[in-house]
Amino acid sequence: MNHEDPVLPHTEGRVRHLTLNRPRALNALNHAMVRLLAEALDAAEHDDAVVAVLLTGAGERGLCAGGDIRAVRDDALAGGSASLDFWRDEYLLNARIARFPKPYVALMDGIVMGGGVGVSAHGSVRIVTERSRIAMPETGIGFVPDVGGTYLLSAAPGELGTHLALTGEPVGAADALLCGLADHFVPAEGLAALVAALADCTTPEDVDATVERHARPAPGGVLADHRGWIDSCYAADTVEEIVDRLAGHEDPAAKQAAATILAKAPTSLKVTLESVRRARRLGSLEAVLDQEYRVSTAAFAGPDLVEGVRAQIVDKDRDPHWNPAELSQVTDADVARHFTALGDRELGLAPLPEAG
Repeated sequence: MNHEDPVLPHTEGRVRHLTLNRPRALNALNHAMVRLLAEALDAAEHDDAVVAVLLTGAGERGLCAGGDIRAVRDDALAGGSASLDFWRDEYLLNARIARFPKPYVALMDGIVMGGGVGVSAHGSVRIVTERSRIAMPETGIGFVPDVGGTYLLSAAPGELGTHLALTGEPVGAADALLCGLADHFVPAEGLAALVAALADCTTPEDVDATVERHARPAPGGVLADHRGWIDSCYAADTVEEIVDRLAGHEDPAAKQAAATILAKAPTSLKVTLESVRRARRLGSLEAVLDQEYRVSTAAFAGPDLVEGVRAQIVDKDRDPHWNPAELSQVTDADVARHFTALGDRELGLAPLPEAG
């Protein structure tokens, strides 16, 4: 094993450890890492000596900050298509994780965003700590939640998922548990003991029991107290009406949510709302990932992703110039084109619905 490799596999007891190993980039995913993870899961599934997989991130800052969006921007500017190939394999990996037949334990410690959610929150045993900050922040860079994120958020109670999808706001441990993005809280200081105990597991049932023994009640969150205005405001049919309801609400947190949303890319906001609503109806993760691939392909060809990454990551001036610049300028046709079937370029995880 080369310690410079972007994914470091090793085995402790009967648990196969997979460590994302780009700590200086906060373990941001690239295509090589996705391929390595897929290969590692194939090997672990067919190795009778492996009872579970454990995903962790190198460094102290977090599991994974998402995909390498600077590389995506460079690819778009060059007129390339490498990002579409990356997303194809990434989304296939997300589906693979969700259907993995052995316990897939993800330590969602620290920052877990975008693609980091994709490689963790579809797992069967998802652990958060008091340091966890989990988000799908894509609307802030002119993109749309992907990696199965719209599937996860559409299944959150009430309109919590819509709130998180549009604002891109991060949540801590208790709110991640409430939204169904995680299963257990373990204090950060207890992670080493948990990992050591997992090495003694010999069955899947042992894994579950070990995690249960180390789990603790999570410190209080904030979203449960905001369910009233979140559920009423985000039930509106359009982003414009959602913003109006939030801005007109007496709770300062609702007004702040309105301001947060209005700073995001207008096209991304409208496509995101439609994506989450459609995901609820689609039902399966595979069908939602197919939809997300269509949406990502369209967003890649648009102007806002390049501009959003420039403003947030490259120049860091935090002053994106979205096109269109206003919600009112985003037409129904602009939204609809993101959901157009791709023909022979479909991701193809689920059967296409029959015409009519």
